[in-house]
Amino acid sequence: MAKEKYALGLDYGTNSVRALIVNIRNGQEIATHVYNYRHGNEGILTDSKDPNVARQHPLDYIEGVEKAIKPAIAKARKRKGFDPANIVGVGVDTTGSTPIPVDSEGRPLALSKEFSRNLNAMAWLWKDHSGHEEAAEITTLAEKRHPEYLAKCGGTYSSEWYFSKILHCLRVDRKVFDAAASWVELADFVPAYLTGDINPARIKRCVCAAGHKAMYNSEWGGLPARRFLSTLDRELGELRSKLYDEAHTADKKAGTLAPALAKKLGLSANTAIAVGAFDAHLGAVGAGIKPGTLVKIIGTSTCDMMVTPLKTVLPDIPGLCGIVKGSILPNCYGLEAGQSAVGDIFNWFVEQLVPPEYYGKNGAKASAHETLTKLSAKLKPGESGLLALDWNNGNRTVLVDPRLTGLLIGQTLHTTAAEIYRALIEATAFGAATIINRFEEYGVRVKEVVNCGGIAEKNSMLMQIYADVTGRPMKISRSSQTCALGAAMFGATAGGAFRSVRSAQKAMSGLKAKVYTPKLKNHKVYQEIYALYHDLHDSLGTAEFSKNMSHVMKRLLEIRDRARA
Repeated sequence: MAKEKYALGLDYGTNSVRALIVNIRNGQEIATHVYNYRHGNEGILTDSKDPNVARQHPLDYIEGVEKAIKPAIAKARKRKGFDPANIVGVGVDTTGSTPIPVDSEGRPLALSKEFSRNLNAMAWLWKDHSGHEEAAEITTLAEKRHPEYLAKCGGTYSSEWYFSKILHCLRVDRKVFDAAASWVELADFVPAYLTGDINPARIKRCVCAAGHKAMYNSEWGGLPARRFLSTLDRELGELRSKLYDEAHTADKKAGTLAPALAKKLGLSANTAIAVGAFDAHLGAVGAGIKPGTLVKIIGTSTCDMMVTPLKTVLPDIPGLCGIVKGSILPNCYGLEAGQSAVGDIFNWFVEQLVPPEYYGKNGAKASAHETLTKLSAKLKPGESGLLALDWNNGNRTVLVDPRLTGLLIGQTLHTTAAEIYRALIEATAFGAATIINRFEEYGVRVKEVVNCGGIAEKNSMLMQIYADVTGRPMKISRSSQTCALGAAMFGATAGGAFRSVRSAQKAMSGLKAKVYTPKLKNHKVYQEIYALYHDLHDSLGTAEFSKNMSHVMKRLLEIRDRARA
């Protein structure tokens, strides 16, 4: 009898890294282990003087390799027949854009004594918005000189992305900028570290990060032209030659596991290491993405992913975070949209504004979420009279504006915490509907919606609201660890176990039996409220739209009174 083969997925999230070992024959998840980053607040380094700053210590990424993989292997060894020598490949997904300033040998600057306490020498986490002015500057220049750069990333360059962060570092900390021989995305750094060669001149950069966050496109020779970057700043233009000219899809092999690391982890040095990619993109693969399927990865934020075949005549879609060849599936365009905050909004409300009695006897944050969810579920659509905008961390899609903020309208002296909690959930559902509508406005048909992530699995009320708001069934991925599962699929493919990632998907992915079907009565009410959301969305989020908003509060009261009657 042939021995079972396995793949390992490494999922670097915002707060932790997860290792997942999967049977490649059937997708059975053999063992998993999560290592929480030890630096900062839940892994995030902040600056009290600037709320836009969000950094991470690169040492957490390096330590995470051993701290996540070794316990996962130890757990897997308890399974009859498991042998770590039969792990054929390792795939890696990470947050992004999360660039790291490194020296000429690829060593993160933060690991040196000189920069060990310098926030600007750390990894610039995806949710860092300190470069918002630089992002606006890049957008303005590209509109004048190279509109094609913006056409493939939704028409606006974001402060969450690669060049805005590097340019901001140049402006605020010349010492760090000058010390950096290159800037390496986390999605490129981890696979390189696993192979034992982190030299920035030799590592394989992933097309996922390059295309979605760094304006990379083979049509114009890779990254933006040196002259364009030099117009922003001469030093940025000079950095261009120290970056890269080619980017690769995640089914390609970055190398094999470094012998010293293999010995330490208990793996074979022949284990293939796949080129990296972003968590949401590989999460979409783990959830079984294919043309016509919209995958929503719901967590602290959301990413909404779709693919279309390369033969498709695809228009440029305003507001998307990118249209990139091979960023999700190798033979498809990868389309990315998303919301800058979802779970983060619910956590903010619970942590900052919810009365103590909602926390229960144990005082746990989870208890407050559970209590609010139970109370919110008793409310009918429109019954609260409230409407919120889901912009507490800016708007990623379709407005691409980090300077937008949250809004709650309709509250009275009788408004309860549960009513607000439900309104915040509904706001994220309206944001999700806006993204679906944008895809379909430009001819990308959404045939089904598959959700994944802890919130999608655990909060049935939220899933029902999403179904009712969008008028579409909400399906759930079978795996609760789709990002790590997707990474494992790419590891297996890079290791030669499958001829294509699509073949790996067919063998290893699936959906849960539970489907949340929209309730027609609720959908009709939400259509009314969504029209008001859309008025607020366009009026406050765009410069072109000017409409009298005096009807919004009174329409909400009418809907509320009707629901209560």
